[in-house]
Amino acid sequence: MAEPTRSLRTLPTGIWALGLGSLLMDTSSELVHSLLPVFMSSVLGAGMVAIGLVEGIAEGTAAVTRVFSGALSDQLRRRKPLVVLGYALGAASKPFFPLATSMSQVLAARFADRIGKGIRGAPRDALVADIAPPALRGAAYGLRQALDSAGAVLGPLLALVFMARLSNDIAAVLWIAVVPALLSVTVLGLAVREPARAHVERREPRFSLAGLRRLEPRFWWIVVIGALFTLARFSEAFLVLRAQSTGLAIGYVPVVMIAMNAFFTAGAYPAGAASDAMSARMLLATGLALLVLADLVLAAADAPWHVLVGASLWGLHMALTQGLLSKLVADAAPAALRGTAFGIFHLVSGVALVLASLLAGALWEELGPPATFLAGALFAALSALGMVAFARRSASTP
Repeated sequence: MAEPTRSLRTLPTGIWALGLGSLLMDTSSELVHSLLPVFMSSVLGAGMVAIGLVEGIAEGTAAVTRVFSGALSDQLRRRKPLVVLGYALGAASKPFFPLATSMSQVLAARFADRIGKGIRGAPRDALVADIAPPALRGAAYGLRQALDSAGAVLGPLLALVFMARLSNDIAAVLWIAVVPALLSVTVLGLAVREPARAHVERREPRFSLAGLRRLEPRFWWIVVIGALFTLARFSEAFLVLRAQSTGLAIGYVPVVMIAMNAFFTAGAYPAGAASDAMSARMLLATGLALLVLADLVLAAADAPWHVLVGASLWGLHMALTQGLLSKLVADAAPAALRGTAFGIFHLVSGVALVLASLLAGALWEELGPPATFLAGALFAALSALGMVAFARRSASTP
């Protein structure tokens, strides 16, 4: 543990600020997301189709926006303004959830929230690579991811606590989310310093179709592998549904996401720090093995505690793979196209998530819950094959 601890102490302040900003915003967002489906159905009287439409539009919007914001950050040679703008838009959307009296108002709030997420995502990931020394890049992505997923634990926990204290007044609890969102924007605005080299005019070409040809084949292989990972994982909503299918009371359903994100949080930084010294392929292979095991446990689950075990393994898989994939994208992309590269990566992964979730839902309805998770295990195996092909084509991958 000495080396990860040393890396943690030597990471630039800007990485900690980006991580703390992510923690605060994710706390806010996950508090809202843990209650919003219930708010839409019980308070606004929305049906499942309407709820699904809202969520689909929101996530699709975020995925598409990332490509343009990443390319724009390359074009402007500036990333912090877009990062702060994205977080500010997310914060500005939060008061509109408790004020909503119709589904159209919820849709507008979710649309603004996800636009904000899309604007900040790719520039923020590129800014991490700009700030962190190359030798600590894995640790930097691991720390930011760990703090982000810590927010995904705190949000549902705050929702549980305040629902109890405020007599299940959902609208009142949703107001709580405004506070960490505003703090997030404040931290990022005051504490993040963009490196001087990001402001210097470079002679390298800006975003264009010709510029895209400068993205090496190993980058596109990373995109493919990331998409296969996402197809194997699909939406985490199916973890919650699996818990319900085994008899977990609806009041305890948030515990599943808390367990998943707790293991994600605990493992993300150590995995990121390890990726600076170990083979990326070894860590990805371990992550795939954990995902296959998680899918098999979830496929065979017949009690709530089985689902908690599967969700915990799922979280460990995320810890080993998500920060590492970001590091690989940063390493494979030229500095002048780093924002564009992250935008493309997130777009393809976002489309894969939509497709995976549609497939998972269809399998669930036609063949039952086990089929959904067995299909996930199959896609994880395909990811392993893609990684083998990647290793053969790019011996320079760390």
